[in-house]
Parts: sequence; C-alpha cells; structure tokens
Amino acid sequence: YEDGAVNTAIDKLREMGDIYEKDGATWFASTKHGDDKDRVIIKSDGNYAYFAADIAYYYDKRHRANNPADVAIYMLGADHHGYIGRMMAMCDAFGDTPGENMQILIGQLVNVMKDGKAVRMSKRAGNVVTLEDLVEAIGVDASRYSLARTDYNTSVDIDLNLLASHSNENPVYYVQYAHARSCNVDRNATDAQINMGDADLSLLDTEADGVVLAALAQWPAALSQAGDVRGPHRVAHYLEDLAAAYH
Repeated sequence: YEDGAVNTAIDKLREMGDIYEKDGATWFASTKHGDDKDRVIIKSDGNYAYFAADIAYYYDKRHRANNPADVAIYMLGADHHGYIGRMMAMCDAFGDTPGENMQILIGQLVNVMKDGKAVRMSKRAGNVVTLEDLVEAIGVDASRYSLARTDYNTSVDIDLNLLASHSNENPVYYVQYAHARSCNVDRNATDAQINMGDADLSLLDTEADGVVLAALAQWPAALSQAGDVRGPHRVAHYLEDLAAAYH
C-alpha cells in the first residue's frame, strides 16, 4: 500500500474498463471475466478490501519490469474454494490466461497426532499448531519432509511419535540413513583413492545392483513428472523407493 503498488494495479484495471464506483465503494467488474459476482476492492469507508492486495501482488509478479514470472502459483487453504473465481477473473482482466499464467492449488488440512490422538501444541494460538511449534517438536528436517511427502490434495497426518523415532518406519530417518550410508561409501572411496572415472562398472552385475541402478535411472522422469503436476510429494516417494532399493 505504501509504495503505491495497489493503486497502480487498480488504475491498470480502470484503464481496461474493469473498475467502477457504486454505493460509495470501488468495484472490480469481475463478472465480465467469469466470476459469479463483482467484487469490492475499496470499501465505502475508504479502506481497502483484502482482494485489493491480491490484485497488486499478482500484477507485480506477472507484469513488473524486471524478471516477471511466467506463472503465478497459489496454494490456498481447503476453505478458500470460493476465492478461485475472483482470482481467475483478475488474471483474465490483466490479459493473461487463467489456468496457464495463474494456477491455483487447494491444500487440505494438516493434523498433528501423538499417541494416536490429535494434539494441541500451542497455548499461545489455542487449537492452532504453528510451524514454529512443529519445528520445536520434531526439528526442521522432519517438519519439512513430513509436509512435502504428502499430496496437497489429501489431508496430512503428522505423527509426532513416528517422526521422532529412529526406525525404518520413520520415512525421514529412512531417507536420511540411506544418504548417510552413501556419503560414507563416497568417503571410503576417496580414502582408498578410487576415482569414479576409473571404476569398472561391469562389476555391478548382481540382482541387487540392478535394482539400485534401475531406481537411479527413474530419477529424471520422477523429477519431471513432479514438476508437471505440481507434486513435490512424488520426489519424496521416489527417495523412499530409492532408499528401499539401496538398503
């Protein structure tokens, strides 16, 4: 608001004929672009509606002079389905292609579990568990991985007991252990002055070797598919499958 970005974006829509005044308020004519109703962006008391900032944010990301984004990807909460129409209308109003230049993902709820029951971890926030609470309970790596390994289309159950354990049932520990073993092999090879370029790969002829090599060969496709479908959980699942082949 202070740097004028909100007014700049609104003025751009006004130039395109998508802003009008009614009942003392300023409206975005979003129905012209597929929304179910027009949206107030400056209320009659002069205060900006939340949507005004969304307009400015998108306009800056897509149409700024330096390094504009080709695609703006939004992750909205499960209770924000009703927001999609106005967002896509705004995208269309700026001359962009909804679904291409703007993509909206709807995430599901995250449940924190302990001893098989949902828990409240924050006295400050009541029944809301903050990321800070989660990191304090299980650490940064486990927090990141537990959120990244689940498809955003499904609800997430974070089991504190499991993620704090050092067992193969804990996916974070399982993948980290495989990485640690790989690093140890690399260190041993360096100490033995074994150069990868001089290695005799024909020695990798056992069934177990074949399983690991096949898993490694799937990495480029797994990464590409994860990007195409906006599914980072696919990378996590690939790592778990690779760790299983390696162990």
